Amino acid sequence: MEWLTVWLAQILSLCRKEFLAVIKDPANRTILFVPVLMQSVLFGYGATFDLTNVPYVVVDESRSATSTALLARIDGTGVFRRAATLETPAQIAAMIDAGKATVAITIPSDFDQRLTRGQASPVEVVLDGRNSSTAGAAAGQIGTIVADFNRSRGVHPAVTVERRAWYNPNLLTRWSLLPTLIASLSFMQTLLIAALSVAREREQGTFDQLMVTPLRPMQIMVGKLLPAMTIGLIQSTLVLLVIRFWFQIPMQGSLVLLYCCLIGFTTAAVGLGLSISALSLNMQQAMLYTFIVIMPMMLLSGMVTPVRNMPRVLQLATMVNPLRFGIDMARRIYLEGAGLSDIAFDFVPLAAITAVSLPLAAWLFRNRLS
Repeated sequence: MEWLTVWLAQILSLCRKEFLAVIKDPANRTILFVPVLMQSVLFGYGATFDLTNVPYVVVDESRSATSTALLARIDGTGVFRRAATLETPAQIAAMIDAGKATVAITIPSDFDQRLTRGQASPVEVVLDGRNSSTAGAAAGQIGTIVADFNRSRGVHPAVTVERRAWYNPNLLTRWSLLPTLIASLSFMQTLLIAALSVAREREQGTFDQLMVTPLRPMQIMVGKLLPAMTIGLIQSTLVLLVIRFWFQIPMQGSLVLLYCCLIGFTTAAVGLGLSISALSLNMQQAMLYTFIVIMPMMLLSGMVTPVRNMPRVLQLATMVNPLRFGIDMARRIYLEGAGLSDIAFDFVPLAAITAVSLPLAAWLFRNRLS
């Protein structure tokens, strides 16, 4: 048994050495625990499919006691928030296109009269199919509310629901998800490539040589910027071709506008990557920092779950996330056919991120020589 005791003691000594090597550096302790805590909180609040805040608009042409009672039930759920009461159905398109409403409910003028005559009375529900999971869940919730309303009346015929989905008629998840990959897949690769660029120079010992060349820091930054941007745009193009010709999802918007948006989005992503790269002393740090920031950015991008369902503080945090605006532009141009005026706001945060990250990266190039 003595040899077993010695053998176990040797293993325990080695384990103690490894633990000390990992946790003796304060930066390592932060990296080990802070990202885990942060991401667990973000998953709890950001990655949720629960209906908590569904804005809707209503066109009540009946203005009867029955229609008022039905709308009161919808308002009373705490899930649906009435964004506006419209006068005509023609106003619905502007509200849905602007993202101010996920659902539009139209109650016809003969709603109450049809019920009085013993006829089924339809209520039209228009859904924003750009986020199929939320739209489908909202439609199901409205169907349940109408069914409860019919049971409470205790008479027949019943109120019926006629459902229509815009931009994704069959509410296929593929239609709403795949266009977001035009931005999200290239974002991950572009951020990693940019983050490794300067860190690789430091690890290989060529960074000091690069800094003593006649090139200015801004020139070095641009030289690092353009290759990463080119690779990102090529990857976005490949994803676009797969979506359009393999999955045959029709594109409604302008291809030129889409690429203008991708250029602005990719520039902001590369700026973040270069800042990470300039902060990192080696490739291992650059990869670690990149993976730490990618997960929160994906969760807070609105790719799967709507940003408006997140807590207010997380909604504000998404304003510094370029992926949120890249996904929004790609999805709206591809599915909705949005024009420049419709997505102009998305360029403002991207320009601000670029204006901060690129000068920061240039400053770090100049001041961190080792």
